[in-house]
Amino acid sequence: MGQPQINWGAIAADPRFLALRRKKRRLLWGAMLFSVTCYLLLPIGAAYLRPLFALQVWGVLNVGLLLAFAEFLVAWGIAILYVRRANREFDLLAQELIQQAHRFQELPP
Repeated sequence: MGQPQINWGAIAADPRFLALRRKKRRLLWGAMLFSVTCYLLLPIGAAYLRPLFALQVWGVLNVGLLLAFAEFLVAWGIAILYVRRANREFDLLAQELIQQAHRFQELPP
């Protein structure tokens, strides 16, 4: 016979799964909005704030280059934030659902 079939519809309707999905979605949408805003500030600023972007900070390093390098920091920061949050919160909720998946088995016909 094999392994029993899991009722995925019941898992998807479980309040804990919905809470996990809501928390992940909130974090991901917030991170995406923040990163897109930071990303768009660079070309918009380069187009409309040329004197500010050309301002020398140190040697040949100017404000525009600093903001371009900051995009890497934003990406790494978001990755670190997501991994920490996933390890601390999302994985625990997912593990709880996995351990209780036997409750969501479909009954044989």
